Amino acid sequence: MPKTPINLDNIPFHDRLTWFLGVGLGTGLSPVAPGTVGSLLILVLYPVWLSIGWIATIIAIVMMSLVGIYICGRSAEIMHTHDDPRIVWDEFAGQSITLIPLIYLANLPHWWVVIAFALFRLFDVWKPFPIGFADRKVHGGFGIMLDDLLAGLMAMFSLAVILYIVLT
Repeated sequence: MPKTPINLDNIPFHDRLTWFLGVGLGTGLSPVAPGTVGSLLILVLYPVWLSIGWIATIIAIVMMSLVGIYICGRSAEIMHTHDDPRIVWDEFAGQSITLIPLIYLANLPHWWVVIAFALFRLFDVWKPFPIGFADRKVHGGFGIMLDDLLAGLMAMFSLAVILYIVLT
C-alpha cells in the first residue's frame, strides 16, 4: 500500500510537533519496518527507566500512553488516515510496558531487553485476541494506542512467566 505523502508546509507548529512525536521522532519514517525501528528507539530509555525505578516508570508510561492518545489521533488526522504504519508513538508505550518486569528486578543482564523486544514485536505483529479485535474495532487515537498497549501487557506477562521459570 503506497504511503500518502505528508505536506507539513501549511500547518501550525503545534501540529508539526505533534506529528513529529507521532512518527516517533522520525523513526516511523523508516522505509522498512517502521514499528520495529520505533520499538528499537525506545529501548534507549531502558537505563533511564532503571534509574528512576519501576513505580516512576509506570507513572511515566501511563502519562506517555494518555498523551499518546492525542498524539496518535492528531497525527492520523494530519496524515488523513486511521492508523498509518508511520505512527509509532504507540510502539513507544507498548515496548516500555514490556520492560516493566526487567525494571522491577533491576539487576538482570541487559540481554533480557532483547527478549522483551522480541516478545513485544511478536504480539504487536501477530495480534492475537484481544489485540486484533481492538485493532479492528476501536478507532481514533485511543484505538491506535490500545492494540499496542495490549501487546505490551501480553508481552510483559509472558516475559514475567519466562523470568519466573528461568529464575526459580
